[in-house]
Parts: sequence; C-alpha cells; structure tokens
Amino acid sequence: MLRAPRTNKHPMNVAVVQFPGSNADWDALHPVRDVLGAEAWYTFHKSTSLGDADAVVVPGGFSYGDYLRAGAIAGFSPIVAQIREFAANGGPILGICNGFQILTEMGLLPGALARNAHLRFECRDIHLRVENEGPFTDMGKGSVLRLPIAHADGRYHTTEEGLAELERHGQVAFRYCEPGGDAPNGGDANPNGSVSDIAGIYNRNKNVLGMMPHPERASEAILGNDDGLALFQSLRRHLGLQ
Repeated sequence: MLRAPRTNKHPMNVAVVQFPGSNADWDALHPVRDVLGAEAWYTFHKSTSLGDADAVVVPGGFSYGDYLRAGAIAGFSPIVAQIREFAANGGPILGICNGFQILTEMGLLPGALARNAHLRFECRDIHLRVENEGPFTDMGKGSVLRLPIAHADGRYHTTEEGLAELERHGQVAFRYCEPGGDAPNGGDANPNGSVSDIAGIYNRNKNVLGMMPHPERASEAILGNDDGLALFQSLRRHLGLQ
C-alpha cells in the first residue's frame, strides 16, 4: 500500500543513499535540491537511519566497483534494512541504473539486470515511453521522454511467468521506444536487449521504481534536455508537498 500523502505543506525531503563507488549521487541530489528547491541530503551506506525522508533515491554509479556482479555487495550494506522498512511502509523509492540493480539484488524488485546483449558499454540518449502511471510517472501513459543511459549491465531479464505478472499488475513503468513512441522492433532503440523492451519497473505496490536511464542527468534546460525533471515533479505531486 502506498504511503498516504502528507496534508501539511512543507518542502519535500529526499534521502540520496551513498555507497562506495557511487558516482551519480551528486547528480541525483542536484535536481531535487537545486532545481525543485526541496530538501535533500546524502545518507551513507553505513548509516542506520534515513532521517525524516519522504522519499529515497538509490543513485547510479558502480557501488563496490561492481564486484561479484552489479549491485550485489551493496545489497548487504547496513542502510539496506532501513530501505526495506521504508518500502514496506509505502515510502516512494527511486533506483537509477546501479540503483535499479541494487533494488533487484535486495529483492524489492523482481527480475535481474544482465550484461548488455552486445557486450558493450552504452552511453547515449535514448527514448522511453510511459507504460503505467505511478508516483514517479503521472506524466501520462504513452508520454515519450528522452533520457541518457550509461551502463554495461542494463539488460532486464525475467521469466515468461515473471513478465506476465508484470503486465498483469501494471508494473512496467517504461519501455524503450523510437522517438515517436513506436516499439524498437529489434532495432537499437532498445540499447541493451532487455526483454519486452523494458526500461523500468515498479514493485507490486508501485511505490518502488527501478530504471536504467538517468532522469537526474536530464533535469535542466541548460543541459539541453529537462525531460527527466518530470519524474521528480511527479513525485512531489504524489506526496502533496512543495
């Protein structure tokens, strides 16, 4: 069950989790604090508290150098217990790139992220289509966003049964697509070979979102693209906060 939005208006409070090897923690903090004007802070992986957070961001990077496999070691950090509790209480969590990988390793999201099908690191802009609405995706089903990617292990995989469950419960948040919204149909609009062109998924309760593209790196017009800001604005509307 989703956490009920607060009725009193105050700045949105967002905890950005830091792991050894994270490299997108600043990128995640900036749009929330400096663009939206919300409150945001870093929470180190050894911490046992998320503070008075309304939402949590698990950022991209290469936690623990991606040793064993991407996100595997981070899934055992002390802060993980607090993230699990926050999720169980309906708190909204956004996992970006390595954050998505960590959330699957924690078991908060189904499936797994494997090595890109062509075995190359991908760093470029892609397009993705909103498939289902939720706390981070109220911009309208079918909306198309242009966001950057930077990953070598972004190929989402699940079983046929797992995919059917995602579809049945409306958990597919984003799919890779052509600029006009059409399916890739085997083309390079799907940059990593993800099953069913999946770029991001929700958990069953739709309060936890994991995605491989980086919305935080496309959050200001000065960057040439602010499509990613829509996710953080959606979160603020969901929480009913300033």
